[in-house]
Order: sequence, then structure tokens, then C-alpha cells
Amino acid sequence: MSIQRHGTTRRFSDSVVFAGTVYLVEVPANLDADVTAQTQNILESIDRLLAQAGSDKSRVLMVTIYLADMTDYEAMNAVWDAWVPEGHAPSRACVQARLANPKYRVEMALTAAVVQD
Repeated sequence: MSIQRHGTTRRFSDSVVFAGTVYLVEVPANLDADVTAQTQNILESIDRLLAQAGSDKSRVLMVTIYLADMTDYEAMNAVWDAWVPEGHAPSRACVQARLANPKYRVEMALTAAVVQD
């Protein structure tokens, strides 16, 4: 069984697919935005990466959400709740962390099942 890597650089891949599972981590591209816009940006990117890997948001299994500041929790959740399909909420953890770039308000790491033929 082969490992598929998408968007691979020397340091990371945008996503990695193995044994029917896709793994990915996303950070915002809109660094001067608030947590609402950064969360929307990340989730739009996740949608693209999941589609590229043969999956979608209804197949997300687990997500860890990292917030620079827990005061952003409710604003992030408003965007998250609108994105997750009813009845398909994954297991989830949300923690406060010092993120790699001080302009990041949010970062997400997730695993999802890939559609098998």
C-alpha cells in the first residue's frame, strides 16, 4: 500500500493519505484577519485538500483545534458549527497554544476517511 503526499515541500506535506485515511494540518493564509475570517479560510482550504484526497467534511474522524487565545473560542465555534454537516461531527479537541506565527489565531490538525471504491 503506497503513501500519497500532496503539496509536499522539504518541511511538510499539505496532506498525506495512507490506508484509507487522510491526515492534514492547516494554518490561515489571511494573517491580518480576526479568528472568524481565519477559521473560514482554514475550513475552505480543508475542503479543497479533502476533495483532493478523495474525501469530504462528512468523513472527518478527528480534529484538534489550536487557538492562540481561548477568548476566540465562541467566534471560532460559530464558523465551525456552520461548516460541520449535521450528524457528522467528528471527535474534537480544542486547546490554547502558542502558535508558530504570532499572527495565527487558529490552526487545525485533522484525520478523515477516504472514500473507498
